Amino acid sequence: MKPISLKRTGLLVAAGIALAGAGYWLGTQRAAPEAGGAGPAAAAGRRVLYWHDPMVPGQRFDKPGKSPFMDMQLVPVYADEDAAAGVTVSPTLQQNLGIRYAAVRRADVADTLELVGTAEFDASAEEVIQSRAPGFIDKLHVRSPLQRVRRGQAVATLFVPEWIAPQEEYLALARAGDDVLAAASRQRMRALAMPESLIAELARSGRVQSRHTLTAPIAGIVGELGVREGAQVTPGMTIAKVVGMDTAWLLAEVPEALIGAARPGMQVVATGSADPRRTYRGKVRELLPGVNASTRTARARIELDNRDGSLTPGMLMRVRLSGAKTASKLLVPSEAVIASGTRSVVLVVEGGNRIRPVVVATGREVGDDTEITAGLAEGQQVVASGQFLIDSEANLKSILPKLAGSAPAAARTPAQPAATTHAGVGKVEQVTDEALTLSHGPIPTLQWPPMTMDFKKPGPGAFQDIRAGQVVEFEFVEGEDGYELKKVVVSRKDKP
Repeated sequence: MKPISLKRTGLLVAAGIALAGAGYWLGTQRAAPEAGGAGPAAAAGRRVLYWHDPMVPGQRFDKPGKSPFMDMQLVPVYADEDAAAGVTVSPTLQQNLGIRYAAVRRADVADTLELVGTAEFDASAEEVIQSRAPGFIDKLHVRSPLQRVRRGQAVATLFVPEWIAPQEEYLALARAGDDVLAAASRQRMRALAMPESLIAELARSGRVQSRHTLTAPIAGIVGELGVREGAQVTPGMTIAKVVGMDTAWLLAEVPEALIGAARPGMQVVATGSADPRRTYRGKVRELLPGVNASTRTARARIELDNRDGSLTPGMLMRVRLSGAKTASKLLVPSEAVIASGTRSVVLVVEGGNRIRPVVVATGREVGDDTEITAGLAEGQQVVASGQFLIDSEANLKSILPKLAGSAPAAARTPAQPAATTHAGVGKVEQVTDEALTLSHGPIPTLQWPPMTMDFKKPGPGAFQDIRAGQVVEFEFVEGEDGYELKKVVVSRKDKP
């Protein structure tokens, strides 16, 4: 009986161990997706490159776990789904999102500038009406500035008292038949600025001409009217100014960075807001010296044909300046370029409906297109619309940070100034491969009070001699992904 009991006991123990092992295996298999966040796909043998929080895609982790930023598990990124290779957009998704593609093309275009200008009077076509003798305004035929006048139209009638005596003297000599003295009297009237037309009328009619009418020398607009009826005038005094309207000036604002591209003689096409279908043509007359300190623009003086008189001063117009020579340029639709402020990105379509972001260097805009100076080749397909829907669909924010080190030389921005270094003293609460958790004292340079927070390590192998519980002196800088440690040494102080 005793050998049988021992055998039965051994079988029961072995069965218990087997059941316990099976339970442990099932428990670990069920807990793996919850603890690691890898999900069923991780169990299929796919290689995980790293884990990240989709809400903070720039931060990577080398093991699964709970996100330190959100109340969720970290999401794995697999080797066969590396974001650097781009994303795939199916034809159905392309249609649903309204995505359009466009080809990168090369075209011969002239250097063009898109500017804004304001119409003005052509000052070179201005004529001045002046009084040549002292007198009074007997009648003013033009009553207000900006009134249109015809060539030869009466502007003002002058009464000149000092012309009366010489005319009476001339008439008396003429009646007496003294031709020599009469000729001398005529010279005296000319010296008093009496017009030949009045002298001829005096000799013909035999009556004193005390009033003289001033007329418009050209057809145009009365730009200035400096007198009123009854006003006294002196020699050389401006009665009115008449500006011709056959041509008009347009003062276009040229950004300081484009001053070198604007040249006298460039052809101009201008359109106004009143009738965008109507175009005016002309050329750049000259570039005015000086740059406006507030707008940082210079002004180009443009001469436009205005024989129909439709241009009036103050009109705001869009101006396109074109050079005489053309050059071959690589162009994409302007809507295909995503400008972030530090770089410009274009989504390139590759085989298998894969879309990959490419950092490009851009030049000037040519109509609805943008010049590409680096990053693309002729014939490539780019996404012309729906980029931001793709960004939302494929989480391109986790792709674009990778491109920071692969931008072409022409697209890189100038070096930024070095980040400010801050220093503090604190106690090490936790050490991980990514960060140190420090309970630090005040940081005067940032006006921080004492607190406990994570500081990013520059690399997994940094500060290997630092342990939890130590009091350390540390230095850090503010980066794009948070605050990064630069120096950590054990402090001799007893407390932070």
